[in-house]
Amino acid sequence: MPVKCRTIIAALERLAPRELAAGWDNVGLLVGSPEQEVASLLVALDVTPEVAERAAAAGVDLIVAHHPLIFKSLKAIRTDMPQGRTLAALLAAGIAVYAAHTNLDAADGGVNDILAARLGLTDLQPLAVEGRERLLKLAVFVPEGHVEAVRTAITAAGAGHIGNYSHCTFQTPGTGTFLPLAGTKPFIGKQGKLEYAAEYRLETIMPEGAAAAVVDAMLRAHPYEEVAYDVYVLNNPGRAFGLGRVGRLATPEPLDAFIRRLKAALGLVQVRTAGPADRRVGTVAVCGGSGADLLATASAAGADVLVTGDVKYHEALEAAAIGLTVVDAGHFATERPALEAVAAHLAACAAEGGWGVTIATDDISRDIFQIW
Repeated sequence: MPVKCRTIIAALERLAPRELAAGWDNVGLLVGSPEQEVASLLVALDVTPEVAERAAAAGVDLIVAHHPLIFKSLKAIRTDMPQGRTLAALLAAGIAVYAAHTNLDAADGGVNDILAARLGLTDLQPLAVEGRERLLKLAVFVPEGHVEAVRTAITAAGAGHIGNYSHCTFQTPGTGTFLPLAGTKPFIGKQGKLEYAAEYRLETIMPEGAAAAVVDAMLRAHPYEEVAYDVYVLNNPGRAFGLGRVGRLATPEPLDAFIRRLKAALGLVQVRTAGPADRRVGTVAVCGGSGADLLATASAAGADVLVTGDVKYHEALEAAAIGLTVVDAGHFATERPALEAVAAHLAACAAEGGWGVTIATDDISRDIFQIW
């Protein structure tokens, strides 16, 4: 059966936490209500008039877009202008729009990880580190016989990751005491009588972005009417996050071989390059969309090549001057592969949560630039 829009938003923000978005960005639910029912959704790069028309014709309830439909503050909604006409059509059809932009760029498994994977890069690191995730500790007291259910719930919701290890928890046995007062329905014990219960303290680590989902999962899995738990901030450094990625090819190769690899990976017939052409490529930086402002960062990271889009003339001159080869593969082509990853993530969430939601990926949009 359909699910609330807020359920899908929560799943999206597990993939691309909102706190990863740049301060200037406009991400989140831009059209519609978190409470509306969603039975069909479409994942798209842009909410163009054509995408909105297709969504309305197909009975789509939610469009999950990469680029925000509303970016700057609106001073008017003119239905004789493209943006106003699109907004009016979406509202008339009851279609919500959610945008995951720079947060999806920076997220693990997001735009840049997908682009790097398409090119066969390994040992990935953020290209431009903008911060580190804040880590929290969850400690919850669970009665004997229910620890595994609670552990399973919280680790499935995103807790318990330390490096390349998952399901990391620690438990210690003890005795809990409580006195159920009038109006309570205790799972163990009786009203008015002090109860001594065999319990375990179960603790784990979690990123701040997953905390709400983890606590909710813990409360739903816990048998107690009132759950005793603590959440506190850790000083441990979390994973670095930021735009772009830098990684290595398994075997360095000539630039022309790398260009063939890139065009095959992204389905391109041509790309533009600037900078040294007679080089071998071993370390590669990528930034889907517009990342030419990261030229110096890529060079400092030891990259031989930066793959991005929207490279301007003076940026190309800068690349040549610092000895970095920049490859302009286009804004559309470097971001489009991430749509399948978003759709796959939502499909997995739907299977796990029993959503009755149809998930489709936009297959009508094309790069706005045509090659003649």
